Amino acid sequence: MGTFLCWMTVVLVFAASMTANACPPSDLAALQAFKTALHEPYLGIFNSWTGTDCCNKWYGITCDPSTKRVADIALRGESEDPIFQKAKRTGYMTGSLSPALCKLDRLSNIIIADWKGISGIIPPCITALPFLRHLDLVGNQISGQIPADIGKLTQLTVLNLADNKLTGSIPKSIANLSSLMHLDLRNNMISGNIPQNIGKLRMLSRALLSNNQISGQIPNTIAHVYRLSDLDLSLNRLSGTIPESLGKMAVLATLNLDGNMISGSLPASLMKSGISILNVSKNAIEGNIPDVFGPRSYFMVMDMSYNKLKGPIPKSITSASYIGHLDLSYNHLCGAIPAGSWFDHLEASSFTNNDCLCGKPLRAC
Repeated sequence: MGTFLCWMTVVLVFAASMTANACPPSDLAALQAFKTALHEPYLGIFNSWTGTDCCNKWYGITCDPSTKRVADIALRGESEDPIFQKAKRTGYMTGSLSPALCKLDRLSNIIIADWKGISGIIPPCITALPFLRHLDLVGNQISGQIPADIGKLTQLTVLNLADNKLTGSIPKSIANLSSLMHLDLRNNMISGNIPQNIGKLRMLSRALLSNNQISGQIPNTIAHVYRLSDLDLSLNRLSGTIPESLGKMAVLATLNLDGNMISGSLPASLMKSGISILNVSKNAIEGNIPDVFGPRSYFMVMDMSYNKLKGPIPKSITSASYIGHLDLSYNHLCGAIPAGSWFDHLEASSFTNNDCLCGKPLRAC
């Protein structure tokens, strides 16, 4: 009898220790509800989601080692994981994002990316996750609007909602994301204006908003985002002029404004800035190209094609440190193309369809 009791005690202690190391029942139930709302027919990534311990080898799930609370969901539809290599295909998943996600209130990272078929909306309750740092839902079919109170996620450093079907405007509360470093909303159907208070995002280094239906003017306040190195507002419906202040930003290296309805003249500040990729093509920009190039002008790409620029190509362009790809085609420029050593590699297509340009590589003047 004593041996039996001793054995039972060992079993109970072992069971208790296993339970203590397992994820809480509330997290388990939330993940099961999340899984139920999705259908993944080809890879079997949810086959490992069995048993009562979601911290133990559940694909894509990571738990905090001390609290055993679910900390990360990382499910990518494109990966070098052996599951993908064995199937010899990328992932495909349908269904929607269950609001049960919001019950995982210790989540730090949510990555549910590139599954191509996940639809429905972003659960509004997701803005109540106080520790969320990384929200990546790129490459799905998610519709509806960005939650209006997204600004509650004050720990968020990455917000990637690109390649979906989001509509509505960019919430003004986005300016409260004081830790945000990477914002990617490309390839959606977002409309409305860029919030005037976007200048409050002082940690932001990349703002990628291209291929939407964003209208209105480029806010001057963007220049207050002093860490910004990459600004892509191309393929929208922006109007008005280019703020002079963009050319005075300390680390801005890429500025893509092509495919909008921007008018007015080119700010001189852009020609002598630290920008190395400048694309303002396919707009309605007019006036002369500012004659202010100098040794600080270093452009890997400068595309001003399909605008209403007039006058000569400024002579100071030959004093630029470097211009790799230059496109001034489809404007109203006139006069002799300046002779410069790095102009020698340019083809006629860089200057074609202007009013009266001449000189190498076009016809002689």
